[in-house]
Amino acid sequence: MASLSGKFVKVSLPKPHVALVELSRAPVNAVNSAFWLEFDQIVEKIGQETDIRVVVLASSLPKFFTAGIDLTSIQDFENYDKDPARRALQIRSSILAFQRAISATERCPVPVIAAVHGIALGLAIDMITACDIRYAAANTTFSIKEVDVGLAADIGTLARLPKVTGNQSLINELTYTSRNFSAAEAKEIGLISKIVDGGREEVIEEALKLAEVIASKSPIAVTGSKHMLLHSRDHSVEDNLQYVASWNGGMLQTSDLKSSVQAALTKKKATYVPLGKPFSKL
Repeated sequence: MASLSGKFVKVSLPKPHVALVELSRAPVNAVNSAFWLEFDQIVEKIGQETDIRVVVLASSLPKFFTAGIDLTSIQDFENYDKDPARRALQIRSSILAFQRAISATERCPVPVIAAVHGIALGLAIDMITACDIRYAAANTTFSIKEVDVGLAADIGTLARLPKVTGNQSLINELTYTSRNFSAAEAKEIGLISKIVDGGREEVIEEALKLAEVIASKSPIAVTGSKHMLLHSRDHSVEDNLQYVASWNGGMLQTSDLKSSVQAALTKKKATYVPLGKPFSKL
């Protein structure tokens, strides 16, 4: 796993089948283009590791998850074409690439658990809403910060946050004001599912415990469940029922089903073979 690490993103294997991905750009994990490109590449590679069943996303810095985008990187737009239309196309292309990078955890075939602590501003919300499960340390301070720097959040927050939370009025308030909100308020609206007493070490430990439980399950069942949950978010009930019927037409033929049933009957722990590597060439 260490071989997958980059300059700003560190990867380790603290538990069997569990990858810990840590944002690591001191002093505050400000995200520039080199950072998000590396993040995209690393998460993509982890998703192709056949024996990884769960990912935990965290920060290696003691006081910051991330302070958000590196504001100096916005100045890159000054180097774009002088013609307004061409400049607009170039900016759009950059935004789409940025969106794709931060969506890497959503595309990852295995569940990704965000373990958030400390300062989590702006882009932090984009990153964690693309994750499957979100835990936060009690000391976490969140903010949808983009309005304060003169723009509408465009990397995922406004697309995903209303769908993962249950209070549109409060989401609007937090977006328009950019005010800070606590882990308690984040849990109240459904952004996170658990508050962990303490800070960085405690929330990572709790996330790893959950990851260990998920990693003990059938990888075919878990990756299929993630795929179906994402599909159901963006489709009707009937569409999802039709789709899962087709999906399970193939997936129910897995040896994992027999292993799970046998384990339940014998009251022993099931063992599962790794997922197959995707073909790189047809």
